[in-house]
Amino acid sequence: MQNDKPTAMVWLRNDLRIIDQQSLSLAKQSGLKVVAYYSFDPRHYETTTWGFPKTASFRAQFLIESVAELQRSLSAHNITLIIDNRPPEEGILDWVNRLNISQIFFQKEWTDEERSVENNLRAALPKETEFFTHYDQFLFHPEDIPFELGALQEVFTLFRKQCEKRSTVRKVLPEITSMPEENRLEYTFQIPTLPDLGLEQIEQHPNSAFPFKGGSEQAKSRLDHYFWVTNKLSYYKQTRNGLLGIDYSSKLSAWLANGSISPRQIYWEIIDYEKEVKKNQSTYWLIFELIWRDYFKYIALKHQDAIFHLGGILNKDYHWDTADAKVNSWIEGTTREPFVNANMIELNKTGWMSNRGRQNVASYFAKDLLLDWRIGAAYFESQLIDYDVHSNYGNWMYVAGVGNDPRDRKFNVRFQAERYDEGGKFQRLWNQNTQF
Repeated sequence: MQNDKPTAMVWLRNDLRIIDQQSLSLAKQSGLKVVAYYSFDPRHYETTTWGFPKTASFRAQFLIESVAELQRSLSAHNITLIIDNRPPEEGILDWVNRLNISQIFFQKEWTDEERSVENNLRAALPKETEFFTHYDQFLFHPEDIPFELGALQEVFTLFRKQCEKRSTVRKVLPEITSMPEENRLEYTFQIPTLPDLGLEQIEQHPNSAFPFKGGSEQAKSRLDHYFWVTNKLSYYKQTRNGLLGIDYSSKLSAWLANGSISPRQIYWEIIDYEKEVKKNQSTYWLIFELIWRDYFKYIALKHQDAIFHLGGILNKDYHWDTADAKVNSWIEGTTREPFVNANMIELNKTGWMSNRGRQNVASYFAKDLLLDWRIGAAYFESQLIDYDVHSNYGNWMYVAGVGNDPRDRKFNVRFQAERYDEGGKFQRLWNQNTQF
């Protein structure tokens, strides 16, 4: 069906929400019809050069749930979410021709794969198509940081102090208002299943520390539970290095990663909590973690594809091994270190691993096994529900000694196990031949 009325398209990627969503807000202000578009890009479900699925079942399932909820939310506002299974540069071109789309709104991305897709899209579309892009995944907006990007400090503490002193966090944009009913398209779109994406069905493990579903409403429910129902936020600094249970940390990272919730939403909720309940080191520490997230995004913005290079942003010359036997032992949780094994088995069975676990298994991979850290990063990309390209590669560089750690530290895995798993309960839970 050809649509004669000019239409604005919102191209969604890692911004799967209707609150604090700049693309949707700007598209609505255009005065045009509005449609939204999301592609389950087949390239995201292929096998990588390292031999892993780029997106494995746990993260894919969370994404499916997130997109399904977004589709329902947009429909309630009379906006159709087009679900596609083609590369965006192909799918969007088709819909531009079908629907007389003259304007496309989307969030800026800056890593290689995302830039390539955007460049291909711009080249494919009619030259009169207008593009409106903006940054929409930071806590501190790039226009508000107190230095030029090229002067970004290579040490986190300096970045944090400058931003805390001289920057402010923008207010949350309100939920979009509804379009008229005639804005809907006369098409129906099905959300794919895991088998549709070439992936195996999964069941939730009874011991999962992340038994949550995707979507903005689920994110809000989790935030309400962690902040207002249980007041666990008041104890975050003391519990954040935990290993067992759902409440040792906020667990908001997965929804942040695909944009079901924005960092600004979390920040201002913390501020409200501090006013109404308690302000302490724990409430600040969650803000602190949001700033860390920002920092790795700025590091990636500054250094671009160097975050994927063997020598990292430091261009260090290391001797790295790629031996399959050592890699597989780490993946399967059959190394000589029970603490590493327990964390890897948890990841394989649930798609989740604690922050403490991630630091230890990454350090062991890079500093003990001396394996190419990019293989470990790629495996995390495949498995982690809360995978975020900037945080993942930023943290792996940091631990491997090719990033932003000025001290190039190595974790003593056995000492860490004794300190954070005193009595070995976590290790006993996962280091056994349990089945779903």
